[in-house]
Amino acid sequence: MNKVYHLPHCKTCQKTIAALGITEGDFELQNIKEKHISAKELDALKEQAGSYEAMFNRRSMKYRSMGLKDKALSEADYRKLILEEYTFLKRPTIVIDGELFLATTKKAVEAAKEKLGV
Repeated sequence: MNKVYHLPHCKTCQKTIAALGITEGDFELQNIKEKHISAKELDALKEQAGSYEAMFNRRSMKYRSMGLKDKALSEADYRKLILEEYTFLKRPTIVIDGELFLATTKKAVEAAKEKLGV
């Protein structure tokens, strides 16, 4: 199953989804604000990403407001934070034919394009 974890009003998500030609017919689009990522989904993604930290969004406004930049976070902390607060998941997070793309960089978007043949 092809899936995108995103926020509909996020400009990066909108641009990436458009650039990849992603449609709801070919992908499940999960608005992470309305339907948070489940522990099972997050754990499965972690297997591909290598760590919860790799999927953690340090650009979130809550990252600073919670004082997290001054704390040493463990993998368990990253997991807990992502599950508790949707803005801590890097987005868009895209799964294409079981392969994970954290499409927050040009390189990741280009790799996703190559996978899709776009």
